[in-house]
Amino acid sequence: MPEKLKLLSWRDIVFVALPSLLVAIGAFWLAAQFIEPAPPDQLIVSTGGEGGAYQRFAARYKDVLARYGITLVEKPSAGSIENLQRLRDPEFAVDAAFIQGGTARLEEADELVSLGDFYYEPLWIFTREASLRGGDKILDLKGKRVAVGGAGSGTQHLAMELLAANGIDATNTKLIEAGGLGVVERLQKNEVDAVFAVGPTQSALVWTLLYTPGVRLMSLVHAEAYTRRFPHLARLVLPRGAIDLTQDIPPHDTQLVAPMTTILVREDTHPALIDLLMQAAAEVHGAPGVFQKPGEFPRAGHGEFPLSKEAERYYKSGKPFLQRYLPFWAATLIDRMVVMLVPLLAVLIPLIKFAPQIYGWRVRSRIYRRYGELKFLENEVNENPGRYSRAEWIEKLDRIEADASRIRTPLTFSDILYTLRGHIDLVRDMILRRTTA
Repeated sequence: MPEKLKLLSWRDIVFVALPSLLVAIGAFWLAAQFIEPAPPDQLIVSTGGEGGAYQRFAARYKDVLARYGITLVEKPSAGSIENLQRLRDPEFAVDAAFIQGGTARLEEADELVSLGDFYYEPLWIFTREASLRGGDKILDLKGKRVAVGGAGSGTQHLAMELLAANGIDATNTKLIEAGGLGVVERLQKNEVDAVFAVGPTQSALVWTLLYTPGVRLMSLVHAEAYTRRFPHLARLVLPRGAIDLTQDIPPHDTQLVAPMTTILVREDTHPALIDLLMQAAAEVHGAPGVFQKPGEFPRAGHGEFPLSKEAERYYKSGKPFLQRYLPFWAATLIDRMVVMLVPLLAVLIPLIKFAPQIYGWRVRSRIYRRYGELKFLENEVNENPGRYSRAEWIEKLDRIEADASRIRTPLTFSDILYTLRGHIDLVRDMILRRTTA
């Protein structure tokens, strides 16, 4: 083996390998400019008020993400309006936020995308039976004391929309900025006559009011008309006894209107985290409910904000291919490496193909150079054999032969070298014939 290694032309190897290595490094660097960094180990989500549905769902998301080694950090807020403000504030540390449909409008400077529709978020209007008997029109609230939700909440935004559509405002009705579980006590103490609440049936405020004695749920007779006037609303029917069959809650079919809830994320949120959010949403919101069939949510929505590329891919293909068979960290690592390997292979394959040819050309070129010298000498002898004496011609030939013997040639190219030596002997014979001693 050592003798064979001595026959390798290391100078030629370096000459070919070094440029190839530099080209490969350049391709690697170029590909690295397009690779996503490793996903962070936490996701910051702006939720909602204490005990609200957004917080409850975020807690379930946290359990799902924890299985993949991701920590979900909750940031409570007043609600949908404040969540949107946080997303638009570049100084506020947040990746995603729950947004109630109809509370956000796309602005030119927005760098936000939607993850689709996650669930219905019905509007519930509860009234004191003693102050409003049998009223099923929002217009019946005129002149009453109405809790419209806390400042910055999606509840207040929707309540004000519907009240304004019925000609109700602060000039003819006492509108109270209040929300959360505190309004239950105020309703019982006759401090308010009606309460607006937005949330799923499982939210603490809605559930409590459904079971509070002396409190009645309004069935909106104009529900269909509201959905035509406000496209972000859907008409829902809460069947009799759907909440509690034994206590017959509600005591009759109840018409409601409901916006959709979505999650908006910043465009720079890591794609792998968005994939995990979609998986968590499918697990949390995919179960059947009072207003939805199994697997109905999440689904691609048609809201104000464009659908993110990751969400669109999830709705078409489901869970990312690699994550179906590999742990999350391994799947994301391979996914990032593929971005680098594709351009790298595009460079390496031609290099691997042509590098041996370039190496062979360099080795043969040294032998061919001596062939050029030999041919030139042969032509000189043929044209003017008396120009030099035989000894001088032989001396010139000996120098070519000495140079040829010093060429470091790998075994693969030995046949060319031996052929050269045979041709040198032929020229020597010719010199002996054409010249005199």
